[in-house]
Amino acid sequence: MPTPKTVALQLRYLAHARSGDKGNTANVGLIALRPEWYEVIRKQVTVARVRRHFRGMVSGVDRYELPNLAALNFLLHGALDGGGTVSLRTDAQAKVFSTALLRMEITLPR
Repeated sequence: MPTPKTVALQLRYLAHARSGDKGNTANVGLIALRPEWYEVIRKQVTVARVRRHFRGMVSGVDRYELPNLAALNFLLHGALDGGGTVSLRTDAQAKVFSTALLRMEITLPR
């Protein structure tokens, strides 16, 4: 929550992301645009926050840290309604999950 000393900013200003699919799981890589931004992203983009961000769309979330790449990798379980070959969802291959994650807001010092 922003305060007079902080500002809320969407992740898209601090990172880029890529996503894809494996069966019923969406895979989202979140990569800091600058290595010095990785730590604030790592601290705030938690499993709980990502689960909340995708509430009603996923059954579980796993997070893997890749500090040498200044990146986080998320597995969004149950996100694809069975997967690309059986799902009737618009994004059965998870292409827009990365864009959706980049809309998450985190708090930064002013």
